[in-house]
Amino acid sequence: MKALLLKFMLVAKNNKDWLSYPGSPGPKSAVEGSDVMANFFPYIIKSFKHDGHLHRMWLENWLVPESEMHEEHRSEAMRVFINSQTKIVEADGKEWVSRIPGVSFFIPKMWFNVVALIEGHGVRYYCNVASPPYFSGNVVTYIDYDLDVIRRPGGDIHVVDQEEYERHKICYHYPPVVDSKVKQGMREVLERVRKAAPPFQDERVLGYYKLWEQWRANGAEG
Repeated sequence: MKALLLKFMLVAKNNKDWLSYPGSPGPKSAVEGSDVMANFFPYIIKSFKHDGHLHRMWLENWLVPESEMHEEHRSEAMRVFINSQTKIVEADGKEWVSRIPGVSFFIPKMWFNVVALIEGHGVRYYCNVASPPYFSGNVVTYIDYDLDVIRRPGGDIHVVDQEEYERHKICYHYPPVVDSKVKQGMREVLERVRKAAPPFQDERVLGYYKLWEQWRANGAEG
């Protein structure tokens, strides 16, 4: 477990791997001014707990090409993924299919990630307080630290699973540096939510999802 945690901490400190990725043509889009849509690429997202055991897997998530991202997201080197009816595998091996389309946002060095769930009555944001993500090939991994922030379509905000965090902090022996980073991540995500700062903008979320639907409808997935 120490090796796994060290890897995540190093990624949080040095994020050179964010500079380019599949589907990225570089600083300036190769398709700007063109009617050609860049490709979306499939990724697996894996969430672990502090002791190293698998928490959850999302098996099909499509990376939004950098050339199709909004400048405010590119400026933070975000990675944005789309999923719809993806298979999810739980820690106990149970499998189920997500019925709610989602747009996920990962930001380098930030101790949280955001999933925007596109529901019939609006966009619900589910924010995981977690280690910064680590990328290896087409797999994204991070350590889930229990605490979640939920912003409902009406705008009300809830912090959940605080008792779970306190319980796991004891049984998993979270070191002081992790406890400090988790609390910092909670403060930062709450600040963004309250200010409706990126990525908490419904029109951006819906725009990314519509773009992916257009790409899929054109038969590009096959």
